[in-house]
Amino acid sequence: MPINHLVLFQFKDGASTETIDETYADMLSLKDNCIRDGTQKPYIQSLTGGKDNSPEGLQNGIQYAFVVQFANEDDRNYYALEDKAHKAFIAKHLPNLGKAIVVDYSF
Repeated sequence: MPINHLVLFQFKDGASTETIDETYADMLSLKDNCIRDGTQKPYIQSLTGGKDNSPEGLQNGIQYAFVVQFANEDDRNYYALEDKAHKAFIAKHLPNLGKAIVVDYSF
């Protein structure tokens, strides 16, 4: 069963435009950089995201949103718990975030 993995970011006060742009680009590049051991092929089905532009005013500080789609729970779990590119992304960019929220759902 496919899984959508929602990722929401709020940057720390004072985060530079360069830092934000780099985090955004690096997040989108995970689609090609996350390679599954065994197959040596990318396994993320789709990854989209961007800067919030909602007029509702209910963002609670969230500035960027991403949707990562996986074919199944096994691929999602590999990404969340084992993938080296994902772990490197977290190590590099988590210090720049004031808040990160992750919510998954199946469809």
